[in-house]
Amino acid sequence: MAVMTKQGQVTSQADIELTIHASHWNPFTVLGIHEIPGGTDGLKDWVIRAFLPEARMAWVVDLLPGEPGELVPMERLHRDGLFQAVFSDRAEPFMYRLKIESHAGHQWEIVDPYRFGTVLTDFDLHLLGEGTHLRNYERLGAHLRTHEGFRGVHYAVWAPNAERVSVTGNFNHWNGRRHPMRNRGATGIWELFIPDLCEGEVYKFEIKSRNHGYVVQKADPYGFASELRPKTASVVWDLSKFTWGDHEWMATRAQRQALDRPICVYEVHLGSWKKSSESATGFLNYRELAH
Repeated sequence: MAVMTKQGQVTSQADIELTIHASHWNPFTVLGIHEIPGGTDGLKDWVIRAFLPEARMAWVVDLLPGEPGELVPMERLHRDGLFQAVFSDRAEPFMYRLKIESHAGHQWEIVDPYRFGTVLTDFDLHLLGEGTHLRNYERLGAHLRTHEGFRGVHYAVWAPNAERVSVTGNFNHWNGRRHPMRNRGATGIWELFIPDLCEGEVYKFEIKSRNHGYVVQKADPYGFASELRPKTASVVWDLSKFTWGDHEWMATRAQRQALDRPICVYEVHLGSWKKSSESATGFLNYRELAH
């Protein structure tokens, strides 16, 4: 079934339902800016869609070169907060912002995270997929960066058994429907660049299991910082500011790690490492040790 909007653009009802329930396998095919049929004299028509559950009203701020931003009202496609606006006769995708008015009457503007392209390259995905990326901590996790001219945070995580992964934090009121990530296919990698976020933002990844359907929020296994217990969220942090004090050790590390230097090997036998008074043998099995 399809929905015909007031602006004449046909939208799949299935895409709408999957988007508002944060179950779409690739939200970038629905959200952001997309070419649609139409246009004249070699120009094209475009649609901009945004899921803004906090919005009572929304506008596209059309940033035409050399002109003040024109406010174009967005049409509400679903009561949960899916909006869209259609633009005619444009040669190519254009710069825009989103203006939001909350149900309490507060207004603010954001840069749409779904108008950006990918950050991870195909070569990154290849190396991560075969487990040979030697600097994967520079690709996975949360990293401050400038992407397509905007400063923000790039998030990436490996979750091959997830149906959906979202970034949650104070910036979206921990709403997992607000920032679902891009699925990079068979690699199991999910990524999303969110502009205007800064160092110090707390976040978690919200993961929906493909096999069991449960939803859980997880700290970032590649996070550079975390909240102080008992809080458990990860924190966006810039490691480049850290001042290392191991210069002397680094200067002699190559000598100590040479192949002709002695090494010390430790072994832990799990079966005798932890005993149990409740077991008939007095020892835990591997399944019990894992829990």
